[in-house]
Amino acid sequence: MDKLLEVKNLRVSYNTYAGEVQSVRGVDFYLNKGETLAIVGESGCGKTVTSKAIMRLIKKPGEIKEGSEILFKGKDIIKMNSKELQNLKGGDISMIFQDPMTSLNPTMKVGNQIAEGLMNHKGMNKHEALNETLKMLKLVNLSNPEKRINQYPFEFSGGMRQRVMIAIALACNPTILIADEPTTALDVTIQAQIMNLIKNLQKESSAAVILVTHDLGVVANVADRVQVMYGGKILEKGNTEDIFYNSKHPYTFALLQSVPRIDLDHKGLLYSIKGTPPDLIKPPIGCPFASRCTYRMDICCQTMPEVTIISETQSVSCWLQHPLAPKVDLNIALGR
Repeated sequence: MDKLLEVKNLRVSYNTYAGEVQSVRGVDFYLNKGETLAIVGESGCGKTVTSKAIMRLIKKPGEIKEGSEILFKGKDIIKMNSKELQNLKGGDISMIFQDPMTSLNPTMKVGNQIAEGLMNHKGMNKHEALNETLKMLKLVNLSNPEKRINQYPFEFSGGMRQRVMIAIALACNPTILIADEPTTALDVTIQAQIMNLIKNLQKESSAAVILVTHDLGVVANVADRVQVMYGGKILEKGNTEDIFYNSKHPYTFALLQSVPRIDLDHKGLLYSIKGTPPDLIKPPIGCPFASRCTYRMDICCQTMPEVTIISETQSVSCWLQHPLAPKVDLNIALGR
């Protein structure tokens, strides 16, 4: 398949009064044309920072460290000049942000905010851009678009604002769409509508999607491939079936066990991961999950495990998968 995006050894840090926070620590992945890649993990694992780095949205005190590469169609985004970046953002790569209320300009009418991108990237005049804006509002199923186009963000509900953000992101037919927690703070019904909307629009436009989320239920329905992040690193990669039915890392198991399931007969407490995430000012030298892992060995705390290839589609960074490691059936251990 054609690789649209390749991220190599991505490292992002934030310089704070307490020290250097190493938010992303050597991340590698790729994105194929037309597919949906999900980046999952708990809050603070580095998934949002990774997505912002792709868009070159890391601002001081943050910085993308030397040696990182983000290749879009073979060209390094990190080395692009301001004009190239302007063409890239919104044109080739668009992003749906986590909180539409803070992402939309409260002083501009919604229609003008969508039209602005069309004028900048497509060379349309104001009249043409507003006509196309009206089509986009209809495309994202926003009720009464002729009225909404002249309203301000505060006049919209949360779900409606998210639809506007999707319209802005897709207006210029981007090659890659990054959706950062697109259903946060929305009720379950609206969440399903928004995800179905993104999925349907993706099919029509053939855009590749990077879905950043902590909601594994969303991932199961829309993703082709999944990568699990923790402590600034990717611990496991695989297609959706690999991750949900043949996961190999204890952290992936724990995430899956902490999600309510309707297909189980017994009722009981959800699995809880004990402990706290690592301090990324002084990140652990070994596996970042070692301090919380029931199955850790001495080597887990001393050395970061190398990537073990499980199959053509799946890989994991875990010492439990080493040929000399004791065999642990995590399915039995976690009662799955």
